[in-house]
Amino acid sequence: MFLPRRALRHALFAAALSALLPFAGASAWAQEGPQLNLPRTKLGAGMYQIDVQVASSGLERQIGLMNRKEMPQQEGMLFVFEVPAVQCFWMKNTLLPLTAAFVADDGTIVNLADMKPQTTDSHCSSQPVRYVLEMNQGWFAKKGFKAGLKLRGAPFEGR
Repeated sequence: MFLPRRALRHALFAAALSALLPFAGASAWAQEGPQLNLPRTKLGAGMYQIDVQVASSGLERQIGLMNRKEMPQQEGMLFVFEVPAVQCFWMKNTLLPLTAAFVADDGTIVNLADMKPQTTDSHCSSQPVRYVLEMNQGWFAKKGFKAGLKLRGAPFEGR
């Protein structure tokens, strides 16, 4: 079968596009609602217990707390990376004001950053970390927690 060049280009473009469409829904930007079904674990902070969702895959971390309209005070999200590195976060499509705790392998909070909703301002760890814990903004301050506090829980055991 013979196709003119222009028709062939259109056919190839359509085939390539249709091959990519199944992956279009995997984009964080296409995420319509909050991700609520991630695995959970408990962390300890001083005398408090935190119920956290664990975002460990690239897509889970990319979506994070986007599109969430509320989050209970004792809940948060723990982002887990494969290796320690300087981690930077922003709040595009995130509706809640949050505080990010950048956490070393042993559970020690390296630094805290308050983040405004729906901004692209970058908030980074002051040194390489593997974990970032996001909580409602003000949660750490209300409890008097600062850099140096050591979190407890399964992710930090044996490190």
